[in-house]
Amino acid sequence: MDQRNDHDGRAAQRGCSVWAEGHDGGPVLKIRVWPRAAYRASGPAADESATPIGHGCTGSFESGYSPGAAVLVDCKAMAGAGLLVTAETSWKSEDLSARQVLQVARVATETARRAAGHAHCEGALGERPGTVDRTERTKRPVSRATGTCRGVVTGREAARLRVTDVTEKPAGRAPEQCELSRGELDLFSMTAYYGPSAEEEMYLDGRYPGTVKGAYTRTIECGGAIGTAYFKLVRVKDKAADGAVGTHGTSDPAALKRVLESYATASGTRHDCPVR
Repeated sequence: MDQRNDHDGRAAQRGCSVWAEGHDGGPVLKIRVWPRAAYRASGPAADESATPIGHGCTGSFESGYSPGAAVLVDCKAMAGAGLLVTAETSWKSEDLSARQVLQVARVATETARRAAGHAHCEGALGERPGTVDRTERTKRPVSRATGTCRGVVTGREAARLRVTDVTEKPAGRAPEQCELSRGELDLFSMTAYYGPSAEEEMYLDGRYPGTVKGAYTRTIECGGAIGTAYFKLVRVKDKAADGAVGTHGTSDPAALKRVLESYATASGTRHDCPVR
């Protein structure tokens, strides 16, 4: 196996990247180990449509076009109070066996375990994954929400907002997303950002405020590697038959703020954030 890396001997604080490729021309596996504060969110560390890596880990796994995994560990010795490990492959999911896809997640968790031990991190590391969740987004009646939309809208609130369905993914300690609709009409979506993804989103929203005009946001101080969690509700915009741009769903700010508050509480609780 060919290996290439870039570091300056201070990987514990500056980060380290390794590329590995089999001699037979197999997939390239890229591994990054970074202090949480030094990483600009991308890939599995930022993808709100990814699924939680699970098995007691804080992190996510994406199995779409190209599989990737991210693991976040509380680590006071690191800038940003966290250690972030990502593992990504160059091959498409369809070209990899189920075992190879699983190995991407295992490389991330086991690399995080070794790096955390080296840096004397105090965060929980979870267990070696035996499976990875490749569940696609699922649309179901609002009353049957079991994943990232669970506990977000009560029956009374759903009736007030005329929400009938949700589109969600399995919930866990990873960035999350919940979409609400009225039949085939999408109304609004809510996203929960944690760790690097939260910092990136808050930075972009602050730099380009016009992109979040009309959105509702909420933050929670979670501490540790997660830092500040960032929650955002965005109403879906569409064009009417006459070409005019309109916004679907209720225009009642109080109702939308209540839904976002419920979402932040439900998602934040799953991430052990102190919500009120």
